Amino acid sequence: MRAKGFIKVGDVLEKFSRDEDKYISYEFQKYGYELAEELGDLKHKSLYIKLAKDIPRGLLEAAKNYVKDAANVKSKPKLFMWKLQQLKKGPKKGLS
Repeated sequence: MRAKGFIKVGDVLEKFSRDEDKYISYEFQKYGYELAEELGDLKHKSLYIKLAKDIPRGLLEAAKNYVKDAANVKSKPKLFMWKLQQLKKGPKKGLS
């Protein structure tokens, strides 16, 4: 039984493309690049790589899924960053 959130090394290596990924050394770099690609913001791929390195994967996935589920989005990157900030703040406490 695998621990939650972990991927087998063999699965990562299977998806690795030597020609396409020749400048990627770490898994977080690959994830950040794919995130930038999915959001249509390859111009800022270094930002997404840094986010993938520094921010828990669960928060990034939640923000990415929020953007994927949204309809009629003008700017996917802006919506992603907004949602990520909301998630980083944590759950709102109810007003008494």
